[in-house]
Amino acid sequence: MTQEAELLERITVRPEIFGGKPVIRDMRIAVEHVLANLAAGESVDDLLKNYPFLEREDIQACLLFAHRTLAGEQVHDRISVRAAS
Repeated sequence: MTQEAELLERITVRPEIFGGKPVIRDMRIAVEHVLANLAAGESVDDLLKNYPFLEREDIQACLLFAHRTLAGEQVHDRISVRAAS
């Protein structure tokens, strides 16, 4: 498995979490939230301090997801989509 594939495995989609928006490792933190904080100037180290359950690879996964999505790739078929439990 490639490093990119391993990173994208951290992004999950579950209908019952934020209406099916991509989140990190089934937690209640959306990819878009992490990206918004980075766009607002927050550093990776600040994010890791403010959200101690996050790992550096989670942030890398968010950036990779955004990059691949904007590049027009079909990323959703490479992330984990889980049915409602």
